[in-house]
Amino acid sequence: MSDIGFVAPYWSDLKTEELVETARLAEELGYHSIWVPEMWGRDAFSILGLIALSTKRIRLATGIIPVFSRSPAVIAQTIATLDEISGGRMMLGLGTSGPAVIENWHGVRFEKPLRRTREYVEIIKMILSGARVDYEGEMFSLKGFRLQFKPLRSDTPVLVAAIGPRNIRLAGETADGWIPFMIPKEGLRDAGKGLREGALSAGREADKIMVCPYITASVSERGDSAKSAVREHIAYYIGGMGAFYYNTVCRYGFADEADAIKGAWEGGKKGAALEAVSDRMLDSFSVSGTPGHGRSIIADYYKEGADIPVLVFPPKASREIVRETIISLAPGA
Repeated sequence: MSDIGFVAPYWSDLKTEELVETARLAEELGYHSIWVPEMWGRDAFSILGLIALSTKRIRLATGIIPVFSRSPAVIAQTIATLDEISGGRMMLGLGTSGPAVIENWHGVRFEKPLRRTREYVEIIKMILSGARVDYEGEMFSLKGFRLQFKPLRSDTPVLVAAIGPRNIRLAGETADGWIPFMIPKEGLRDAGKGLREGALSAGREADKIMVCPYITASVSERGDSAKSAVREHIAYYIGGMGAFYYNTVCRYGFADEADAIKGAWEGGKKGAALEAVSDRMLDSFSVSGTPGHGRSIIADYYKEGADIPVLVFPPKASREIVRETIISLAPGA
């Protein structure tokens, strides 16, 4: 295994010193990157500032920042500042999130997510290049300003989280990287065709776009205990997170399992929903079980076209299992 990253744990009772210890352990073990999520808890940029000052080499990424929660200019200013603080180690992951979070938490209408994503990427890249920002889009009209300081890098990578065909194509047209989630490993190349088509249509080199799949991960010598948290995580996304993930799973040949999970979850039968997550699904959508089995699954992801697999720890995974997973799946382990 070569480049591999992971999403920083986001337990509600996470302590600052615990986060710093995890980041330093990851750097010591040779991980490529730590990705910091942002939902309705701690904000990603503050956490990344803390990690930047506590590490020296490991790359740092937002994973992900919704394009509805801040203006493109604020995001560009913040990521440029963090890139300066970290010595050029930042990557910017962007995504749309979903209607429930955007409308009920941020109070913003979930409108034209693809168009909004396109304009965010274009504006942020323009700002980070150091150029004067004169931009006329469908959603934003900007003129007359440029960033007050010279960014440390003019090409800080901007990645887009995408699972639908049109959004994947958009990532190919505009972004430096693609973050798929809940796409089975055996479907990664097929889904990536849209990425390549988008890149070619925009005159870009598809091979230079990083493929960074998010993969639910939990491994332990006690294989069954590691799998239980993964089953719940997968069931939650299919049964409790609206239509996006359910439709994606169905599109890749898991309609029977998805129907059973969704029906049980919506009927309040959580145990039945977890039971409906088959072993076939675990091997296609996660890195789980024993460490050896987990490493073999990550190897499969590389074969299917992943550049940087990014491990996501289920919220219900214990601290012991998360630490065991980080150590067991480290590059060269």
